[in-house]
Amino acid sequence: MLTFDIKHQDRYSRGELLLRSFFGWLYIQIPHLFLLFFVGLWGAILRFISFFIVLFTGRYPESFFEFQVQLIRWQTRLNARIFNLADDYPPFGLDAKDEYIAVDVKYPERISRGLVLLRAFFGIIYVLIPHAFVLFFRLIWCQILVIIAWWVVLFTGEFPKSWHEFIVGTLRWQTRVNLYMWYMTDEYPPFTGKPLAQ
Repeated sequence: MLTFDIKHQDRYSRGELLLRSFFGWLYIQIPHLFLLFFVGLWGAILRFISFFIVLFTGRYPESFFEFQVQLIRWQTRLNARIFNLADDYPPFGLDAKDEYIAVDVKYPERISRGLVLLRAFFGIIYVLIPHAFVLFFRLIWCQILVIIAWWVVLFTGEFPKSWHEFIVGTLRWQTRVNLYMWYMTDEYPPFTGKPLAQ
């Protein structure tokens, strides 16, 4: 259903790490977040429209679906740099390619109308609250790992692989929750950040 990976590099650039840390907010985060605000706003409008389309037809509009997947890819490219999971500058745009990022979501032929209504009225209870509770603590641990990994990369040029996998797993878990709550899949998100067998 979901392919989500951020490539672990054998070596990380210490120069890029320092540049991102001190000036990344200026040359990475501000321009990307500015554009993503408007693109994300359009994505939210499409999700709102999609709710009614799925409710009446049982199908998620394919062009809307692809737009949402491209938006997730862009957000992932940015997050990979914010968490220092990948080097190089994240490319702009919905169609941009990134050698370090692999995000793909299989288009579902049908979406359950009953589950759409269930999510709309009770999703906060049976999806958001339990997942947000666990993800809250995972994100705290991720921040701690990012801080420690910053020093490790600075002195060794290597990002500990198990830490990298944990952070990527947390982002993967968040993405699964978003896909479910955005009516893009009927598969309830598992309580794990590990890749699942396709």
